[in-house]
Amino acid sequence: MNCRLCPNKCGAYRDTDTKGGLCNMPSSPLVARIAPHMWEEPPISGTKGSGAIFFSGCTMKCIYCQNFEISADNFGVQIDARTLAEEYKRLEDMGVHNIDLISATQFLPEILRSFEIYKPKIPIVYNCGGYERVETLRALDGIVDIYLPDFKYSDDNLGKEYSGVENYVETATDALREMLRQTGRLTLNEEGIANSGVLVRHLVLPNHTKNSIGVLNILKENFGDEITVSLMGQYIPHGKAVNHPKLDRKITKREYNKVLDHLIDLELDGFAQELKSADECFIPLWNYKKE
Repeated sequence: MNCRLCPNKCGAYRDTDTKGGLCNMPSSPLVARIAPHMWEEPPISGTKGSGAIFFSGCTMKCIYCQNFEISADNFGVQIDARTLAEEYKRLEDMGVHNIDLISATQFLPEILRSFEIYKPKIPIVYNCGGYERVETLRALDGIVDIYLPDFKYSDDNLGKEYSGVENYVETATDALREMLRQTGRLTLNEEGIANSGVLVRHLVLPNHTKNSIGVLNILKENFGDEITVSLMGQYIPHGKAVNHPKLDRKITKREYNKVLDHLIDLELDGFAQELKSADECFIPLWNYKKE
């Protein structure tokens, strides 16, 4: 296919055996890990874990990505739609709360085929970077129950410098609007586990509280009480960020609290992550092996 799945619309030729485009992936999914995952937000991981499927590759090139081994280094095992469907069933039988598709956009056609083979009875989570095409998201209408996107930047220049993408703010805002149209606001069951809706993540970067405050303002101005925010403080320098003068350290408690105070002032509904989560131990092992 000549790929235009993501907003980069690079038009690269990709098939089962041919890698291409900004993501540098074939059309068939590469996966790095499939297992119950306890480290998402409480409504997603709950007590039994989220059925996480970590796909390789990414439609963005974030220089600080904590999963850079799989997002940029082409690590992973290639599988087809039928194997993917079998993995949904295996995770579901383990009792997880949901199926969590992590960075899946570059493989969307094959993922859609997998749901034709088997559609789990538990919610489907689409866990993505937030930089998505509305036209691509529409293909997921009626399939995805919960959207778990990032909203990284309030400044397009940062989107270009740190993630290699153009027109970040408008693109992410339009994508978020489409996600809300499909699923509505976040709803929880009696146990506090998400049934449906949108939960927006924002990772606070060192030396960039202005960016974070801007993101919260955008979310409030565009979506008001319809949005639920997860404010994350888990930043650890990885990849090129290790030697970047503004990104080469963890965030401080003062930086995080400044952004958290603004979240509270705006009366945005959401979750705040503990700073102790900024630890290498929370990065999964990339150990998927096809049976």
